[in-house]
Amino acid sequence: MSYNNDGLSSMGGGGDVEVETDPSAGGLFTMDFKKHEDLKNMLDSNKDGLKLDAMKRIIGMIAKGKNASHLFPAVVKNVASKNIELKKLVYVYLERYAEEQQDLALLSISTFQRGLKDQNQLIRASALRVLSSIRVSIIVPIMMLAIKEAVNDMSPFVRKTAAHAIPKLYSLDPEQKENLIEVLEKLLNDRTTLVAGSVVMAFQELCPDRIDLMHKHYRKLCGLLVDVDEWGQITIIDMLTKYARTQFLDPNKGEADMEIANRPFYEDEEEIEEKHDTKPKYVMDEDHQLLLRCAKPLLQSRNASVVMAVAQMFYHIAPRSELVYVAKPLIRLLRGHREVQAVVLQNIATMTLKKKGIFEPFLKSFYVRSTDPTHVRILKLEALTNLASETNISTILREFQTYVRSSDKQFVAHTIQAIGRCATNIAEVTDTCLSGLVGLLSNRDESVVAESIVVIKKLLQMNPSQHSEIINHMSKLFDNIQVGMARASILWLIGEYSEYVPKIAPDVLRRVAKNFTSEEDIVKLQAINLAAKLFVTNYKQTKLLTQYVLQLAKYDQNYDIRDRARFIRHLILPSSENGGVLQKHAKKILLSPKPAPVLESPFKNRDQFQLGSLSHSINSEANGYQKLPDFPETKPDTSVRNVEVPTWTKKSRPGQTKKPAKVKSFYSDKSSESESGSATEDSESDSGSGSESGSASSDEESTEGPDSRVSDSDALSQPPRTKEPSSDEQSDSGSSDSYSESSSGTDSDASSSPPPSPSPTKKKATKNVVNKTKEKKPVSLLDLDDFGGSQVTNSVSSTTPAQILSPLTADLQGLSLDNTSNNTSGMDYSFNSHTPQKYELLHRMTGEGLSASYRYTRRPCIYSNKMVSIELMVTNHGDAPINNIRMGNKKLQGGLQVHDFDQIDVLAPGASLSSTMGVDFCDTTQPLIFDLCTETRKFNVQIKIPVGELVKPTTMHETEYIKQQGKLGGMNENTGKLNLPSSLDDKEICKRITHVLNVCRVPSTQDNIYRFAGKTASCESVLLVCFDQSSGDSTSKLQVHCDKMVIGSMIFKQIKEKLSEQ
Repeated sequence: MSYNNDGLSSMGGGGDVEVETDPSAGGLFTMDFKKHEDLKNMLDSNKDGLKLDAMKRIIGMIAKGKNASHLFPAVVKNVASKNIELKKLVYVYLERYAEEQQDLALLSISTFQRGLKDQNQLIRASALRVLSSIRVSIIVPIMMLAIKEAVNDMSPFVRKTAAHAIPKLYSLDPEQKENLIEVLEKLLNDRTTLVAGSVVMAFQELCPDRIDLMHKHYRKLCGLLVDVDEWGQITIIDMLTKYARTQFLDPNKGEADMEIANRPFYEDEEEIEEKHDTKPKYVMDEDHQLLLRCAKPLLQSRNASVVMAVAQMFYHIAPRSELVYVAKPLIRLLRGHREVQAVVLQNIATMTLKKKGIFEPFLKSFYVRSTDPTHVRILKLEALTNLASETNISTILREFQTYVRSSDKQFVAHTIQAIGRCATNIAEVTDTCLSGLVGLLSNRDESVVAESIVVIKKLLQMNPSQHSEIINHMSKLFDNIQVGMARASILWLIGEYSEYVPKIAPDVLRRVAKNFTSEEDIVKLQAINLAAKLFVTNYKQTKLLTQYVLQLAKYDQNYDIRDRARFIRHLILPSSENGGVLQKHAKKILLSPKPAPVLESPFKNRDQFQLGSLSHSINSEANGYQKLPDFPETKPDTSVRNVEVPTWTKKSRPGQTKKPAKVKSFYSDKSSESESGSATEDSESDSGSGSESGSASSDEESTEGPDSRVSDSDALSQPPRTKEPSSDEQSDSGSSDSYSESSSGTDSDASSSPPPSPSPTKKKATKNVVNKTKEKKPVSLLDLDDFGGSQVTNSVSSTTPAQILSPLTADLQGLSLDNTSNNTSGMDYSFNSHTPQKYELLHRMTGEGLSASYRYTRRPCIYSNKMVSIELMVTNHGDAPINNIRMGNKKLQGGLQVHDFDQIDVLAPGASLSSTMGVDFCDTTQPLIFDLCTETRKFNVQIKIPVGELVKPTTMHETEYIKQQGKLGGMNENTGKLNLPSSLDDKEICKRITHVLNVCRVPSTQDNIYRFAGKTASCESVLLVCFDQSSGDSTSKLQVHCDKMVIGSMIFKQIKEKLSEQ
């Protein structure tokens, strides 16, 4: 007796069940109908261990694709088990088979409802998932109640499951749509990243046309986009793409670039400006820019579907100038699996038809490899053909010449067709391609010759008179070619252009008539056409042959051939007098001039479908496909996306009246509060006109921004606002020459720079300045975004409320990092003694009276730790004010990120103004290229960064320095010797090193050894500089260690040159 039979008999006799029913031998190889009887017995036992093992085996069977539905009664009995692990597996099984075993599942509904109240969030979610999988209309009210309760659950996982249950309930009972929309609105208010993707998925399934539900959540979803799970990102991007197509104008409609290209070369500049002014300029909506900005980081996602979703969104809604960011991520995906390559190449082939410029730099990425499957080769060939232009056609044709020798016949045929398309699209290489195809006619491979003939036939129609020799040569190959399409093409060419080969055409007709019955149908049809054409042009030689061919075709098995023969006979050989009228026009009918065929890409019309969709892949509208809406003609209302942010106020007790809070300065005490309060009351009582007070209140409201204590998603959802001046900018600009010169005409109280530490005298002076101006909301320490404004330096009369120094920023200047009195560690910050160097950004002659310069302040950037702080100074040298000075289009290469300086509304004549911006150079020296725009002009400028400004100082002790130095050896180390001038002392050496780069002095216990430490701003790679003079002779040793080898070598070279200067 076998082991299995012993085990079964022992279980029936009440023996030790746990020992005899080993899961590894439980009926896996038996063929009788009781092969799963041991699983049922294990599920019926009283031991949770056996039940758990049985459920694991059952779930394993389901994972392998085996049917386990007959175990449903035994499994469903364990749904009320108290074992959490067992309960989870039971719910997984029920979710799979609840729809098939609906009657048995209904018996456990009470258990599922109890599961919705379970303490474990996974059990609650599983119970809701199983309940929504039971497709019985009688439990719709129960499901609706369960979903409404789950929406308010504390666990985001349960709320996520509720979002997934909404489409299931809607498909079961569409009449519940309105109730489900109310539930969906509650879920849309959820700010959890785990729930966001599922809610948008439910929205797409339930009511994709209700765009109005998404208005107030648009900015929140843009902000959450980076943090949502990958599949949620795909769903949100798809929805936001459709949203953008309905709420924003087409950014590529009526581009100015197309107008510039069509202008006369010698057109007067004044006429150009007049034409420019007459046409309205398109300005992209801020929310449109927000979507593109938030989605751009996802192009670096590891998930190919996410990258493809962002790429299609940019293709459908982004300006053409933004599409360049899509090319490199898509090329990266071509290194993935074959399936991913095929889908990506399909989309690239569609994109290259209209926007080939973005992929031209990556032409070599589409070269075919020997390991590529045939379908990938054909798609790469399609991309190469679409990218062909006058500049790269020679390279592409050389590549095609290699492909023609491939052993893959299907690939070779497509290559020949690609050569034909290049010949028709680029007139300069038509003759070259034609001669190359004629050379392929002598190929040993019949399929290559046949495909070449078909393509040559299409090319010859463009100019047949110059290529009569090719027609003659092809007619000689007729007997050797057996492919039907090629033979039919030769017959068509000879019949259409018989006047160029008058002696050969009748002989070809004779040869085809000889084997007419054995030819393919397409060859027979062209033989009938050839006979008819030769009959009307060479009646004497071909009359009998034509009658013979028509007689054979009359009794052919194919009815198309019989119909064609009957038609031709009555056309050229009429049997009655009435038929003779038609015979007179037979030549015009048969030999009418025919347009040359246009070889088009098979992907030409695929852009009607959304990129990345199934419909685009199969080139046909799939079931459930939602068409991409068209852009609106007029700009929709943008205020629908504005969300009121509640201000932070203390909760008042019931029955207590809220009093308006008094505006207090940062360092105010009780006496100063009373003084400022009385001064304010006096000023209000003295103001007699209501218009003045009204204007003051309106200005106060206009400068008041949203509360800084809002969540991150809320902050992202707010539109950009004007920022107040930062303490860094004030202290930096206070030391600049432009600031000191232009501030001579200002009030003495306002122009006096604050001392390093706050004093009562200066605080009162600062308060006087604020009291003289209109009252303003105090700056919160948490609202760091407000420290980035600009400073007006010409006069108080032209100063706006947004540009007045607040008490907090004036006091914060005393807290600058250059106050080293409390520096007990002995660290020496290099920027204490370093004077920032100015660089010219825009010359006043080039800028038509506007000049701009910039400098690196070497202070921490308030916008991001990875950014370098740059102070921009602009001056108006003209006689007229300059309006709306701002940053325009930016060319961000290599992942550069920029925090723009605030727009300058008005710059009076002779006035100067400074503002701060932040740039993340990604630890590279590539320049920031952008347009410096005014109201009427724009100037292309670039900010170049010295390699030393990519470093920020860091404090480090000697032991840590030596430890880091030991790690950065080999290629990360630059060492050299140099001779120093005799006039250099210790102070001058440190000064020269800190002039080159922004580092911090590390205290050393050894004499004549100078150590400096820093980190790169973006990646925080450690950079160490060591200058050793301890050798005693005139030579010194310089060492630079850095993980970034390029930065380390450049800094080593610059320090060496600086120290060697006399």
